Parts: sequence; structure tokens; C-alpha cells
Amino acid sequence: MSNTTGMANLNLTGDDGTVPTEDEVNPWEVHASSATGVDYDKLIKRFGSSPIDSALLSKFETALGQPPHFLLRRGIVFSHRDMDQILALHSQGKPFFLYTGRGPSSEAMHMGHVIPFLFTKWLQEAFNVPLVIQMTDDEKFLWKDISLETARSYTTENAKHNRPRLRPERTFIFSDLDYIGSSPEFYRNMCRVQKAVTFNQAKGIFGFTESDCIGKISFPAIQAAPSFSSSFPQIFNSRSDIPCLIPCAIDQDPYFRMTRDVAPRIGCPKPALLHSTFFPALQGCQTKMSASDANSSVFLTDTPKAVKDKINKYAFSGGGATVEEHKKNGGNCDIDVSYQYLRFFLDDDQRLEKIRQDYSSGELLTGYLKKELIELLQAFLKSHQEKRKAVTNEVVKQFMTPRKLKFDY
Repeated sequence: MSNTTGMANLNLTGDDGTVPTEDEVNPWEVHASSATGVDYDKLIKRFGSSPIDSALLSKFETALGQPPHFLLRRGIVFSHRDMDQILALHSQGKPFFLYTGRGPSSEAMHMGHVIPFLFTKWLQEAFNVPLVIQMTDDEKFLWKDISLETARSYTTENAKHNRPRLRPERTFIFSDLDYIGSSPEFYRNMCRVQKAVTFNQAKGIFGFTESDCIGKISFPAIQAAPSFSSSFPQIFNSRSDIPCLIPCAIDQDPYFRMTRDVAPRIGCPKPALLHSTFFPALQGCQTKMSASDANSSVFLTDTPKAVKDKINKYAFSGGGATVEEHKKNGGNCDIDVSYQYLRFFLDDDQRLEKIRQDYSSGELLTGYLKKELIELLQAFLKSHQEKRKAVTNEVVKQFMTPRKLKFDY
């Protein structure tokens, strides 16, 4: 049994070397106080969102005429704001649009970055609505030690990874560094948000200090602006009344709590949200996967050998320290990273449940669980990398050119 990252090696210390007593969740930092990860029930109460319950899942199925996505069924997409209103709009034949984003901090994207786009693609296909994707290269320039040119180049490379899943006639991808300067309407919405939020409010929401550059303090207005249809007159025929649905990880919620507070004051609909849980680092569920740590992540550019080596060497195991102990006590799926990754990528509910039962009972050993995951990720990445080869700079330009999409407003 391969159990190279056993329970005894689990490290719950934060960046400062202390053990957190409460979960830390904000747009820049995620640390859980428990080996099982963030307590999402507490986070719902703390953020004031609503859980996705069986009643809402039934509304999804009624509205779409198909079962909800497995990420919804499994509670990976677990929380929302006003999703019931979006479903009601859809049932009435009224329009809305999707908005999500990506902060391009490096050329490579990891598996955790893929989850929001896989789910967003499903939403786009299921509801037949337009999608705008904000590439926050300006944010990465402000927060990281990189040049504007480097940040912009990361946008192009990241967009190439997103392209294989999306249709150009339905999707507009934009770089903040490019689009804001060419869109007066987008900039006007930024200004409206900036005027509506005081510095004290921004400090309270985002924890800004006097040592932060003024670019950071103004950035939340930039992330808020795509929530409003009037920021994209070429798509929505200058209408300002079309609601927005934002699928995102819950660490981004502070931006949109602010946006929802401001929206009525500037004459725009409040954006609705769907929140997802975090994709854990290989070392355990107490932190999310990070592109800055190569050993915590499986990248979209990894070779089959790299995937195998990383999972076998670094993926934290919830199994026993020995085969005998594992067979006697079973494995703990709640902290086992390989099982948790299967929850995100294995779409067969019955197969996943069988794996859970067999691993929990001790019948399935850690090595076999890791083998299942390795083969799944290798197949996923092979398909992705083959499609990625066909994406040229010209294809990216097609997605990033401001234009009318296939929808009429």
C-alpha cells in the first residue's frame, strides 16, 4: 500500500508557523483549522449566504429538465445568493448572463483552476446564456512582483487553457489591462462603484492597511464592474437591467457582497452567486491548491509521469499507517486527498460511492485509490493538452475582441 503521506505528517500550521484556531478565508488567503478543511456551514453563517438544499436542487431540475451538475449534487457548489431568482427568470424566459474570472498569476494553470470553468461551461450550456470572463492581470500586477507586460502575457497563456471548453459565439474573455481603456461604459461603472464605497468600508471588507498601494484599494470596483450588463454595450445593446450570475469560489464573496450593496444605489440589479468549495492542496484539505507551490499542485501542463509521481509522493492519505491497520480500521475519506479529488472529477456517482464504501471499510487500499485518481487525471490532461495545442494567439484574439455575441437584446 502506497501511503507515503500519512496522517502523522499532516501539518496544520499557517504561514507564520502558528496553528490556526479558526478558518481564515479571504480573497488572498485560505487556511483551515481542521484536517477536514474549511467548515463551510460556519462560513455560510459568517458570510450570510444561503445553503444549496434539496429544494433548490429540485428547482434546478425542474427549470432545466435535467439533473443538476454533480458538483451541485455533491455539495461542492454549496452556497448561493439569489439563485432561486435566477431560476425564476429562466422559467419566465427572461435573460441573464454569466460572469466569472481568473487571476493569471503564472503561465500554468492547475487542476483547481479548471473546476470553476468546467462548472461555468455547464451553466452556460444548460441555460443558453452569454458568458463574460474577466482576466484580472491588473490585480496580479498590483499584488505580485511582476511587470505589466508579464501580467498581460499570463492572460494570453491562461486564456489558451480556457478556450477548449468554450464557444466564441457565446463567450467574451477580456483583459482588464486592455478592455478598461477601450470601454467608456466599463470605466463609468467603475467610477460609480468607487464613489459609493468609502475607504473605511473597503478596509473593513478587505483588510487594507495604510501601507497598501492605492491601486489595491481601487481594485474591488474593477472586479465589481463586470456584474453590470451596461459594462458590455456591444453584447447587451447598452441595456443596464440584465441580471448576472457569478459562479466562483467562496473566497471571492467579499467582492460581491460589496457589489450587491452598491448595485441598487447605482440603478443596477444585484448579482446572484453560486459558491464552490476549495480544491485542496496535495498535502491536505487545510489549504487550497496554489500555483506558487509546484509540489502542492497538479498542473494542466504536467506529463503523465509527473502526475503519477506527485499523487504517489505528495497526496495526503487518510489510510492506515500499515496495511493491517488500514484493513482493520478503514480509511478516512474526509481527509484523503485522492478521494477528495475524485469527488471533483469523477462524474459517476455510483462508482464514487463504491470507492467511498470500499476505502472506508478497509477493503480498498490507498495505493489502489491513488491509482484510480492517477488514471483519471492522466486521461483528463491528455485530452486537454491535445485540444490546447490547437489554440493559437489568433484563436485567443477571437475570444478577446469586443463584439456582439449570438444573443439579441
